[in-house]
Amino acid sequence: MILSEQFIAHWNAAKYTQPGQAVLLAVSGGEDSMVMCNLFYAAGIPFAVAHCNFGLRGQDSESDEQFVKLWCAQRAVQFYSVQFDTKNKAAEWKKGIQETARILRYEWFEQIRSHHHYSRIATAHHANDNLETLLINLFKGTGISGLHGILSENGNVIRPLLFATKDMISAYAGANEVVFREDVSNASDDYLRNAVRHKIVPVVKELFPNAETNVSESIVRFAQAEQIFMRAIETVRKKMLEHRGQDVYLPIRKFIQQPQRETLCYELFRPYGFTPGQVPHILSLLTSESGRYITSESHKVIRDRDFLIITSIVTTRADFVSIESVPCTIHAGKYSFSFSVQKKPDAIPADVMEAWLDMKHIEFPLTLRPRKQGDYLYPLGMKIKKKKVSRLLIDMKVPVNKKDDVLILQTGKRIAWVSGMRIDERYKITDSTESVLVVKCTRL
Repeated sequence: MILSEQFIAHWNAAKYTQPGQAVLLAVSGGEDSMVMCNLFYAAGIPFAVAHCNFGLRGQDSESDEQFVKLWCAQRAVQFYSVQFDTKNKAAEWKKGIQETARILRYEWFEQIRSHHHYSRIATAHHANDNLETLLINLFKGTGISGLHGILSENGNVIRPLLFATKDMISAYAGANEVVFREDVSNASDDYLRNAVRHKIVPVVKELFPNAETNVSESIVRFAQAEQIFMRAIETVRKKMLEHRGQDVYLPIRKFIQQPQRETLCYELFRPYGFTPGQVPHILSLLTSESGRYITSESHKVIRDRDFLIITSIVTTRADFVSIESVPCTIHAGKYSFSFSVQKKPDAIPADVMEAWLDMKHIEFPLTLRPRKQGDYLYPLGMKIKKKKVSRLLIDMKVPVNKKDDVLILQTGKRIAWVSGMRIDERYKITDSTESVLVVKCTRL
């Protein structure tokens, strides 16, 4: 069966769209995408073409765009194009050129699709791309989730040529005189995929001539096995992880009893940005002292007594805030602080989130700041006995991941209040107190 017949049979079996719905084709002008255009055109499937000019190859990029535009004009096919300043955007995002280009094109494809009401976005990925992707994922250690390769459907994106090998596509292009443009960058090994394509895949195919087809068939089974595996992981995740506010707690004793801890550790911590190479370090926290931690780009996992605590490191930290006068309300870190002056009350509320301080000892401006090394106070009820703030937090059993949230209220050079913990003995209300500075702390 020739490729055009296989394509129609596959299209009808996959039911990517409803009859009559138009598809937006992502077309670079290379052999694969131009064969896809010809297959859609010959099959009579409604489609439009979207082309991205990334501005990475000078005049060649401009020529690619004009080539695809002319092909569409000659066949009365709707054509969309966009030009990106990819290098500057990559520098702005601090990402690689290939990753930046991928993000840019798929965001733009989706904008065109949704605005003009196309049913799906089709790319020309084929069986060889799938083999390369599987090998890259395998060598990178992405786990079972990487073994499904490229999905034939992923949201609004479809890959209707995944069943076809590169040889089949090239044979169709030759037999049907499909015109296309060669991307000279495909011959370079500067990009990882090209290096795998040129150096690894030929060796694989020499030993296993049907590697693309065999891998494509295996990928279907891998994808189904992954679904079974992930359902089991989700069951363990619900039993093992406890959400407390924005943080996640993993009980160490319960985790140690689990079999296959290495795999389980990877799957539980992977959503928080931790890599396969960090798994041994995370497992070492199980037997370390409290305070030890490992970080990913977005999160930190901390050993704290009987738990591993996963907490975001993208947090809002308070800077030094000066309070010149009251009443006022200040936002600092994760909290809001309201300041007011009142007459001495008959009774003081027993709320650690409020500080009631003798106004006659208060010096302005007040300072609200993060704690620092060497901070100390004379905690209320300890009869003028000095104590370091760090020791106070330990005695109050403040989790390691919460200590940086604690803010200090300073008047003059003295600490008047460790927010949410204890006021200083020197600022307590006494019989001689006439007016009171009231500070109320609320978590945002």
